[in-house]
Amino acid sequence: MTQEEFKSLFEMHFARVRNYVFYRSGDTELATDIAQETFLKIWEKQDGIQPQKVRGLLYKIANDLFISSYRKSQRTFNFFQSYQVDGESRTPEDEFAYVQLKQSYNKALGRMPEKQRTVFLMSRVENLKYNEIAEMSGISVKAVEKRMKAALEFLDANINRNE
Repeated sequence: MTQEEFKSLFEMHFARVRNYVFYRSGDTELATDIAQETFLKIWEKQDGIQPQKVRGLLYKIANDLFISSYRKSQRTFNFFQSYQVDGESRTPEDEFAYVQLKQSYNKALGRMPEKQRTVFLMSRVENLKYNEIAEMSGISVKAVEKRMKAALEFLDANINRNE
């Protein structure tokens, strides 16, 4: 796909893809971000794309990205909803312990090797299955399993060390 063909594809379908995501999400910024990321993925995978199937692929990629974004926002929302304990049962010690644990986790995540961190976050935050992570990362499922095991061991060692 040449730059001119990609530009033509972008001009012809960008607004439609953005509108598709907007209708599903109701969020203009999210819709624009996902539409842009969709075209970025098309550009990155341009060699393996059949021109007659590109329109369907655009919507498939946009849909997958929207679902991933939705799942991520739901997990975040659900976590904070489930953590909301009534004020009487949360002691200052509990709150302090939670803040310290969160800080330790964030520090350990920052020090974690990038390949492990990427697999860990795709699994735990994006809620992707190992085979999906392998496909997106271009590695084998065994490599994903190995990186995930190393990431969990890294977190365990680093968070426990900070307590």
